[in-house]
Amino acid sequence: MITTPTPSMLRALPAEHRLRLMGVAREVSFPQGARLFEEGAKADRFWIVRTGTVELDMRVPGRRAAVIETLRHNELVGWSWLFTPHVWHLGAEATTPVRAYEFDATAVRLMCQEDPSMGNAIAQWVGGVLAHRLRSARTRLLDLYAPYGAGSHV
Repeated sequence: MITTPTPSMLRALPAEHRLRLMGVAREVSFPQGARLFEEGAKADRFWIVRTGTVELDMRVPGRRAAVIETLRHNELVGWSWLFTPHVWHLGAEATTPVRAYEFDATAVRLMCQEDPSMGNAIAQWVGGVLAHRLRSARTRLLDLYAPYGAGSHV
């Protein structure tokens, strides 16, 4: 299987939009084992990892949560904040101590409405991340639960 890297904000956004977005960022940290969010909860913020690792997981009835992907430096944690109904589709946990930039989703959505060029750039960036995450989730779930070899031609 060929994997492509998750689009980073640094590569995806023009400098002017990146600077505006970083203007509303705040630095946060999470200890190892902290839950950033739970599947089904309100998606009112998102993060870009500075240091550490965050695992995205999916609830599986009757089993432990399945880890879908591990996120690292410069990767976006959370995309559900951009799309109605603004509810997390996965869960996320810090698997090491994490330092990140945190963004208020409402403030960023307002910035996107006020500047359609910025809104389009952020939608393209987050859409690319979303497409990558969906491929990762599909592949990971096939690895975990499909008959042997079922996901080998993904």
